Amino acid sequence: MRLTHFTDYGMRMLMRMASAPDQPFSTADLAAELQLSRNHLAKIMQRLAQAGIVKTRRGGGGGAMLARPPSEIRLGTLVELLEDRQPIVECFSDKNNCTLVGCCSLRNRLQRAEAAFLKELDDSTLADIALPSPPQFN
Repeated sequence: MRLTHFTDYGMRMLMRMASAPDQPFSTADLAAELQLSRNHLAKIMQRLAQAGIVKTRRGGGGGAMLARPPSEIRLGTLVELLEDRQPIVECFSDKNNCTLVGCCSLRNRLQRAEAAFLKELDDSTLADIALPSPPQFN
């Protein structure tokens, strides 16, 4: 399974935020620190805010903070949210043009594997992967 850049960047951002859960972070600061696109991080932050993972506040002293303690945020839930139903194979999508539909025995196995992948991630929380404080970047 390959995760999108959206999910990869979102997880990096959340790992950083989990290292200081009571500190507000601006997308500009996170982008500079993580050396990622500010525009990408802003879109990710918007999705996380809509889902109630982070809370945002504008203005001086504003920024984004985790809405719940990192120990209450499951990794599988985050990946599922950030991936936003991106299919791992074409037959999982609405635009299924696979010629093997009806005789394929791979689809069910892939569905079970995807479910097992997310369940395995749900055994861990954001607290388990929080960056050390202060984070050490290469």
